[in-house]
Amino acid sequence: MGEEITWLRRAVACTSPCSPHLPARLNNLGGMFLRRFKQAGGRSDIADAMAVLQQAVLLTPPDSADLPRWLTNLGYAFLCRFEQTGELSDIVEAITSQRRAVELTPPGHEDLPGWLSNLGTSFRHCFERTGELSDIAKAITSQQRAVELTPPGHVDLPRLLGNLGNSFLRRFERTGELSDIAEAIASQQRAVELTPPGHADLPTMLSHLGSSFSGRFERTGKLSDIAEAIAQEQRAVELTPPGHADFPRLLSNLGNSFLRCFAQTGELSDIAEAIASQQRAVELTPLGHANLPARLSSLGNSFLRRFERAGELYDIAEAITLQQRAVDLPPPGHADLPRWLSNLGNSFLRRFERTGQLTDIAEAIASQQRAVELTAPGHADLPTMLSHLGSSFSRCFERTGKLSDIAEAITSLQRAIELTPPGHAHLPKRLGNLGNSFLNRFERTGEPSDIAEAIASQQRAVELTPPGHADLPGCLSNYGKSLETRFHKTLRCDDLKESLAHYKSAATATIGPPSVKFNAAKQWATLIHHHFPASPETLLAFKTAVRLISVIAGLEQTVQHRHSQLQSISSFTLQAAAAACALGRPDKAIEWLEQGRCLVWTQLNRLRTPLDDLRVSHPDLAHRVLDISKALESAGSRAGQSSTDTEAPISEKVGAEEKARSHIYLAKEWDNILDTIRSTVPGFENFLLPPSCTTLLQNLPESGWAIVINVHKDRSDALALRAGLDKPIHIELPSFSPEKAEKLRENLTKHLVDSKLRMREVEADEEDGRGCKPVGLSKGTVLRDVLAYLWKEVVKPIFDALELARSPPELPRIWWCATGPLAFLPLHAAGLYEKMNSHAVFDYAVSSYTPTATFLTNRVRNAHKAPENASGLFLVSQPSTPGLSRIPGTTKEVRAIQTQLATCGVRHRMLEGEAATIEAGLKEMDDYSCVHLACHAIQSKAEPLQSGFYFHDGPLSLSTIIKKDLKHADLAFLSACQTSTGEEKLSEEAVHLAGGMLAAGYRGVVATMWSIRDQQAPQVAGDFYEYLLAEDGARWMDRERHMPSIMPRKI
Repeated sequence: MGEEITWLRRAVACTSPCSPHLPARLNNLGGMFLRRFKQAGGRSDIADAMAVLQQAVLLTPPDSADLPRWLTNLGYAFLCRFEQTGELSDIVEAITSQRRAVELTPPGHEDLPGWLSNLGTSFRHCFERTGELSDIAKAITSQQRAVELTPPGHVDLPRLLGNLGNSFLRRFERTGELSDIAEAIASQQRAVELTPPGHADLPTMLSHLGSSFSGRFERTGKLSDIAEAIAQEQRAVELTPPGHADFPRLLSNLGNSFLRCFAQTGELSDIAEAIASQQRAVELTPLGHANLPARLSSLGNSFLRRFERAGELYDIAEAITLQQRAVDLPPPGHADLPRWLSNLGNSFLRRFERTGQLTDIAEAIASQQRAVELTAPGHADLPTMLSHLGSSFSRCFERTGKLSDIAEAITSLQRAIELTPPGHAHLPKRLGNLGNSFLNRFERTGEPSDIAEAIASQQRAVELTPPGHADLPGCLSNYGKSLETRFHKTLRCDDLKESLAHYKSAATATIGPPSVKFNAAKQWATLIHHHFPASPETLLAFKTAVRLISVIAGLEQTVQHRHSQLQSISSFTLQAAAAACALGRPDKAIEWLEQGRCLVWTQLNRLRTPLDDLRVSHPDLAHRVLDISKALESAGSRAGQSSTDTEAPISEKVGAEEKARSHIYLAKEWDNILDTIRSTVPGFENFLLPPSCTTLLQNLPESGWAIVINVHKDRSDALALRAGLDKPIHIELPSFSPEKAEKLRENLTKHLVDSKLRMREVEADEEDGRGCKPVGLSKGTVLRDVLAYLWKEVVKPIFDALELARSPPELPRIWWCATGPLAFLPLHAAGLYEKMNSHAVFDYAVSSYTPTATFLTNRVRNAHKAPENASGLFLVSQPSTPGLSRIPGTTKEVRAIQTQLATCGVRHRMLEGEAATIEAGLKEMDDYSCVHLACHAIQSKAEPLQSGFYFHDGPLSLSTIIKKDLKHADLAFLSACQTSTGEEKLSEEAVHLAGGMLAAGYRGVVATMWSIRDQQAPQVAGDFYEYLLAEDGARWMDRERHMPSIMPRKI
């Protein structure tokens, strides 16, 4: 094309200014500039095109037969520039030129239909900019005439039909008239059918047809329409080269359809596809382009919808940033500005719901009020904007309690519903929002008419929401809540029963946001257990809720986000277990605790399940499982995006979203292959499903008891498990409660602080503390009192029920598995430390801890011995880590252990100081089955996988260790501070370094519950290895049996 332009330039240059051929040559040159502009979007091309086309018009006599052609081409050039810049004067000039062309063309002229259609296109673009209904009416009139004047089979007929369909689509978007969208689809389908394969216009026509199907879906909610829209728009994108000027528009249309589809299906893959397409569209749209604000706002909507589903703060920050840009870019008076303002307001509203910042709700209301004020009466978007404004006022009322706010909410929502035509896809949601507002006012005023209105509105919302719609669980749940609220006021049993039925329907729906279904299940379970505990549905309700916890924290998310999701919901598992105990079903209590606790570590372990049995019968499936599990593990450990990442370049964001999208598809593939294995491979029906209680009891170690202690406000219970039992032994702990456990934890924490053993510290102020200050002298009896209380109220009742004898010839093993605040207390040291009457746990049993019973059964089922070339101990000593306090005792500690190892001939390797880099350490951890880390440690509350151990060149994170997939990992001795101290908000997730090392594959971990003094650490470690290496290293070879017995009394 560049060569053609060069030749045409030369032709123009060689033509005399007075030559009658000059206008035609100028027109040809301008047309070529226009073609290149449409192909590549270069601004200089459109400027050059307009310059030569204007010159052609000026040089052409008024009565020339060529003048209409030159005028329509000039008008098209003005239209092209308008599409890029949005300058209103350009579209006015386009209409003026094209109207003159039509007026100068005699009836019957072969070019008249094309010029009429072009004029209609300009009127349509003017309407999109100004919102004047007269402009879209003129567009349709002109384009209908163009189609009528074109004979069947004419080469231009597809294009003319496509243009007419686009104008009907735009009027439908404004008025909501279903006849318009029907006309749009009919015209565009004919256009596509008449366009031959390979035609340059085919992608555009397909995309327009897709947009019409998408628009009708938005109005009617028919899934077949959105499926058709996506299919047509995907074809359009596939047929268009990436460098084409229309490519961003086609991508944006496709993204919008995926977004609409997500709103109904709730499929994460749909919102991932929406964001991917829309991000690419924004990336390819130059600054200053007229369509950039619309594309920014659409992309912001997709981030908003994903935030509503997943709750990542990055998504809502990105939504607000994009939508603020969309609002700031267009000139005043732009027809779409109200829509973009309303979208921005929605994002502020959602952030307010998450953070509670009053400035956000103020911004939301301000934006949405402006949107309503700028929207003409009768506009199809007005009900949407009123509904959004009403929702913001309703949320504001929940925070401020001002009755004027809830009155505004109800008024706006009622107007929105009055303006919404029957059958509109958004009517149920608007009715639901109105019902919620009436419910909010009733809870404040107690006015019976308000709760009646709430129930009536929400009942209609449920009735109008089609089966299979992602909003249905939310509608059902809202309806159930209103009925429950009236029940609490009137005690009408029918309301309670109906409320339970709706909560159940919401919780068991096959589609919808998992968090909405979980909240419904939680309410269903809580209500039915309280009012109808004997109902057979009580266990079903709790089972449903517990199952949904793992769906909320699904494998398609990063580990960091899964932990974030679990902070507010994982404690429900304790409520479920308490209910099961109250109903005499300790087996269910165990199953639910195993299913709902330590979820992230359990997911990781499942991804690493040995596949030997499957590999024998179905090696292809085993290979696929292995490939997907490795990819999922890697994807899960990637860093999530933070709310500060919104300033990153768009190219980086596109790359991050591509990883997130791939992650979603990996998780779907994982679910699919597990379903295939369970349904087609004999003997694998329960492959990687949560274990039953019976399975757990069959696979426990035979050397002792696993004791699970459930602590909940309703009741506290111990569940004792042992190999060979038919069911758990249920031991009630009537005197213990979470409040008592929390008080003990607070007292112990204060005691440790007063003793300068500060928990969860990394950096020390003194040179002799291993991540802590030196121990001070305690004058109180706090520790003694805490341990005595644990003995009397928790441990002794358990030991009595199990009939454990004091000081037997061989102490049995106990693996403690505590929940809630009890997980932060030293059960292994519980006892009465009195001179005349001393009783302590270590008189009766040898204690260890396990995050879950499943961790123990996995060790039994997957017992292995490291090969000789991987057996041995790798030691790290970091006496003076750069930037941290010195801990010189690590040198003494590690060298003493080295001497013991050498004496017994145990293979070992030591790295100290500068030699102990992260890279070198990872290599040695791969080469040695056991590791001893004498160094500073760090525990991250915000990102648990970034917790780790300080090597010379920085922290070696759990994430990095886990990615290494250490095949022969056996024992880890963590000679650092607080390595088994968990995060309070995630007490059910074992979020500490010891739990992380277990998840990384180590079968046993020695760790500390609080800070350890640098002078004491060598003594503790020395005693440990002295015992384990006795008898010429025989105990080392059988360390799993001997390790827990080493030194409870001595320590």
